[in-house]
Amino acid sequence: MTFMPQSQNSVDPIKLEKLAEVAVQVGLQLQRGQDLVMTAPIVAMPLVRLITNHAYMAGAGLVTTFYSDEETTLARYQYGSDEGFDRASGWLYEGMAKAYQNGAARLAIAGDNPMLLSEQDPGKVGRANRANSTAYKPALEKISNFDINWNIVAYPNPSWAKVVFADDPEPIAVAKLAKAIFAASRVDLDDPVSAWREHNTNLATRSSWLNGQRFAALHFKGPGTDLTVGLADGHEWHGGASVAKNGVTCNPNIPTEEVFTTPHALRVEGHVSSTKPLSHQGTLIDNIQVRFEEGRIVEAKASRGAEVLNKVLDTDDGARRLGEVALVPHSSPISASGILYYNTLFDENASCHIALGQCYSKCFLDGAKLNQDQIKAQGGNSSLIHIDWMIGSDKVDIDGIKPDGSRVPVMRQGEWA
Repeated sequence: MTFMPQSQNSVDPIKLEKLAEVAVQVGLQLQRGQDLVMTAPIVAMPLVRLITNHAYMAGAGLVTTFYSDEETTLARYQYGSDEGFDRASGWLYEGMAKAYQNGAARLAIAGDNPMLLSEQDPGKVGRANRANSTAYKPALEKISNFDINWNIVAYPNPSWAKVVFADDPEPIAVAKLAKAIFAASRVDLDDPVSAWREHNTNLATRSSWLNGQRFAALHFKGPGTDLTVGLADGHEWHGGASVAKNGVTCNPNIPTEEVFTTPHALRVEGHVSSTKPLSHQGTLIDNIQVRFEEGRIVEAKASRGAEVLNKVLDTDDGARRLGEVALVPHSSPISASGILYYNTLFDENASCHIALGQCYSKCFLDGAKLNQDQIKAQGGNSSLIHIDWMIGSDKVDIDGIKPDGSRVPVMRQGEWA
C-alpha cells in the first residue's frame, strides 16, 4: 500500500484532473499507439495516475514511469561510497534514448525540493551532476533536438511548497502552491485547452515579429548587466507550441510565457547578473555574476552555491557558452503572482533568461534538416548540460541590433517596447 502525506488533501482533485488532461492533450498531443516515458517524484503519484489514465484514453501504447524519492537520494550522500559519486545509471538513460528513438514521447513531472542537497558536500554534488549529465547525453539529444514530442508539468510536492511558503503550515503551503501551479498552467479556467490555443497564437505572433527583424544580436542593459548576445546565423525564434521532428505539435513546457532562440556560441560579450536564484538539482545558486569573452564565461561567482556553479561550468567546454536566450515580459502572469518558485520551470517564465550549454536545433531555419556540423558552423552550442537562469527584471532594457549596427527597442523596463 502507498501512503501519501495528509497535505495531499490540499490539492484540488478537479483541477489536478484538468492538469493531467492538458499534459496529454496540449503538452504532448500524444498519438494513438505512441508509448510514453514518464519521470516523477514519488509524491506526485496522484498526478502520475491521472496522466496515465488520460494517456491510455488517448490511445497510448505503453506508459512507463520512473520515480525518484528524496529520502533515497539523501541516503546516497549519507551512506554511499566516495567513488560512487562518479557513476550514473547510464544503462537507464540509454534505454530512454532507445525508447525515444523508437517513437516514445517523454513527460517529466517537476516538483523536487530545491533545497534537498543544500547541506551536502558540494564536491560530491558536482561530481554526481557531471556523471549524470554525461550519462543522460543520449536521451538529452533526442529532447533538445526535438526528435520527439515532450512536455514538463509540475506537482506541488510538500517539501517544495515549504520552501516557497516557508511561513505557512504544510497543508496551507501545499494548497497555495497547488493554486499557483494551476493558475500558471491555465487549468483554473473553464476550458484550458482553448485557453492554451489562444495563448500559443499570441506567442507565435511575438516570434513572427522577432523573426521578421532578423537581429544580429540582443543587448541587455540593467543593474549589474551590460551584455551583448550575438544570435546564431540563420536563427529562428519559437514560443509556445512547436512541431517536433516526428510531426507532432507539442507544448514542451507547461507553463510557458517565453519566446526563445539560439545565441551564437562565439559571439557573447560583457557581464550579466542573475535576477532570481537558480535551483539546480537540489542546490540553490544565488546572485550569479559572470563575464563573457568571445562567447565563453571567463569569470563566474555567486553569493551562494558558487562551488556547485563552477563545477557545472567545468562539465565541458560548451557548459561555459550559451545555448538559449529567451524573452519574457516582466508583467507575465507568473511574474505578476509575486511568487518566487525556486523552480526553473516557473521562474524562467517570470523573467528573460539565458541557458548555459546545449542549444535547440529547432531554433534554426530548416533546423530539422541540419546536421550537427552545420549547426556548429552556424553558431549552435553543444554540451552535456542545458541550464536556464534568469537575467530579466523591470529594470532591464533590451535592444535588437541589426547587421548594420542600427538598434531597435525590444523591451523597456522589462516590457515589450
